[in-house]
Amino acid sequence: MSIDTTNIPEQIIALKRRIHEQCPNITEHFRELETILAEEIDSIESASKRGESVIPEIAFSDIVASQVDDTAIKAVKRRGAVVIRGVFTKKKASWWYEELERYLETNGYFEQDDPELDHYFSDLKADRPQICAVYWSKPQVEARQSPNLAQTRSFLNRLWNYQENGTQYFDPDRECTYVDRVRMRQPGDTSLGLSPHIDGGSIERWLGDNYQQAYRSLFSSNWKSYNPFNGAFRPEVEGIDSPAVCRAFRTWQGWTALTKQGPGDGTLQLIPTTLSIDYVMLRPFQEDVPEDMLCGAVEGRAQAITDEWHSLLLRGLVSIPKVNPGDTVWWHPDVVHAVEHEHQGSNVSSVLYIGSAPWCDRNVRYLERQTQPFLEGRSAPDFAPENYELAYTNRASLEDLTELGRRQMGFDKAS
Repeated sequence: MSIDTTNIPEQIIALKRRIHEQCPNITEHFRELETILAEEIDSIESASKRGESVIPEIAFSDIVASQVDDTAIKAVKRRGAVVIRGVFTKKKASWWYEELERYLETNGYFEQDDPELDHYFSDLKADRPQICAVYWSKPQVEARQSPNLAQTRSFLNRLWNYQENGTQYFDPDRECTYVDRVRMRQPGDTSLGLSPHIDGGSIERWLGDNYQQAYRSLFSSNWKSYNPFNGAFRPEVEGIDSPAVCRAFRTWQGWTALTKQGPGDGTLQLIPTTLSIDYVMLRPFQEDVPEDMLCGAVEGRAQAITDEWHSLLLRGLVSIPKVNPGDTVWWHPDVVHAVEHEHQGSNVSSVLYIGSAPWCDRNVRYLERQTQPFLEGRSAPDFAPENYELAYTNRASLEDLTELGRRQMGFDKAS
């Protein structure tokens, strides 16, 4: 679904007038939110200064044994992020890394020069790309269709309210494979830094009808009733067709570590609080914001989090804790995240980007667009069409898919 992109400033002005009429106390609500959020940010800052991680950690073995307690689940929902340890063995993840390097080197990936190179993540001025635009290597396919990862994502999906009154918004136990790329960031690299942002578009959150429904509680007399894990309307939120906007519905963004990495290694940063989206959504309705502005929202781009409009939030930006090969990191799609500007470590920081895209009509439609690229070795449909892998040797094929993998890729929809 898409939104009308004509006369966006006029749409914003009309929206603000309507919201102020609908919620005349929105300024008071925002001040109350600021007080609560400031306490949350203070706690994040204090923990960070003590060298503690505020991002919850769960052992995959506890998920398997159904031993994740309510305290851990509450922490994940509060922070909107989690590190799940040991989803894969270190040996397996390290082997995938070696196989990926071999796949790239054997097929001359680093010798390619393409003027259509995807510049969304960085200007890639380095001699060696840090985000590798490959989608169909056997390690990637094997990881995506792993039963361990399926069990992990089912656990995470079930943290959402995925059904209500007989209506199921998505199937938490069946995954659609949303194909993404690989990070292989070299020590010393400064080309891949990403400033704080929220994926999934920007102006759509305010102007899209389904997004408005998803966030409607924030603009009511009881803004505290907003639940970031309510799946209603989420699978059909609007988007603007752009390389910066994911066209699938993801309950969680995520990646799997192939190498050891942590703070300073050019890796992920988060503002670990689900209150951040409350702040972002209410911020444009305050008196200091021009009437036709949505505070960092630009058509066709991710939602920027800036010092001008979101300085309180930025105080809470922290790096993820150290992770080992086989660990996975997950964050809610509305959580603010960034990538460290410089890789100051001594080893390659490598991950497979694999999030959670549960089975729903929107994701089934996306799978239909992704099938032929897989069979032909073309780039995944949400990304720039470099199509590097068309003639690559040892590229994954239909024969490499397990029964679970076929289902997740949409080849066996009825099962």
